[in-house]
Parts: sequence; structure tokens; C-alpha cells
Amino acid sequence: MKHSNIINHPQFTREGRPVAFSPNILNKVQSLMNRYPEGGQKSALLPVLHIAQEELGGYLSVDVMDYVAALLGIQPIEVYEVATFYSMFYLDKMGKYVIEVCRTGPCAISGGEQILAHLQDVLEIQPGETTPDGVFTLKEVECLGSCGTGPVMQVNTEYYEKLTPGKVDRLLEELREYANKNKPGDSTWVKKFC
Repeated sequence: MKHSNIINHPQFTREGRPVAFSPNILNKVQSLMNRYPEGGQKSALLPVLHIAQEELGGYLSVDVMDYVAALLGIQPIEVYEVATFYSMFYLDKMGKYVIEVCRTGPCAISGGEQILAHLQDVLEIQPGETTPDGVFTLKEVECLGSCGTGPVMQVNTEYYEKLTPGKVDRLLEELREYANKNKPGDSTWVKKFC
């Protein structure tokens, strides 16, 4: 093993539960770290943060970020700086489905503002809020890189383009139906719809 600091740190907890990767995930993290020369383990920070967010509750609490820092042998502030810079990392508990609506010029002039307003009306929440049932979180984001097919939104990791209120309604219905059929921790399913 190139990097020997891969251990579980029982001092990190969130909501009374220990923050720790399973042995399988620790092996994955070790493999990521081994891609970089000794002393360069910080280069694994982005993929490890993605893993931590997915595996440890869907968001990066301070204890989760401290745990990642300890695993990588870097200062916690180095993790905080990265986690707070990128919009794909969540610092607060999010809904099962995070809906990110593009708010930049091309999407705005093609109907993005109407899509956002429609989502606010249907979900009865504002950007930055989560529905009371914990299923949807609504966010406004800068360019999603699909300017020619706006308006566009991203739900978890899937893109939905050329949106209309009708397409949005059908997607929300399918997502809510799926959420009701599956266990609370299963947040990965989003199928191509548009």
C-alpha cells in the first residue's frame, strides 16, 4: 500500500453515528490514492468527496469532511475550501432528488425562468428548500453546459433538456412514484425522460 493512513477514525460522528467507510469503500479510496505519488494524495480529494457524499448520507457535514481530511492526510480547511466551491457538493441534508435548474442567459430566454417558477408552484418550495417529505430539493445553478437545448435541469446526475411544464410534471410524478416504492436511502435512480 502506497498510502498507509487509510484507517477508520471512530472520533468522527454525525447524528450520533460513526462516520466511516465500509472496508470495500476504503479499498476504493486506497486505490484512488495509489494513483498519485507519495505526498500527492490531495489529488484524490474530488473523487473521495463524491464517494463520501454518496456513501455517508448524501451530504458533507463537517465531521464527514474532517474524516476525508484525515484519510487523505490533509488539513480540514483544504477539504472545506473544495467542498464549498463546487455546487455538486452539498453541505446540508438534501432531498432524495436534487433538482438543479439552469439560470443563465440561454436557458432563461428559452423558458428556464418559467420552468423554475413552475417547479416552485408544484413543489411549494423555493430554491434552496426541500419538500416536507424529503423527496425533492430545488436549486438554481449556473450553466449546466447545454445551452443549445434549454431550458435544462439536472436531477441528481441526469440531465433533462428542452423542458416544458408538462415534461416536468411527468418527471416529478415518476420520481415521486419511485421514491414511494423504494427504501429511504436509495437515491440513485433517475431515468432518462426527455
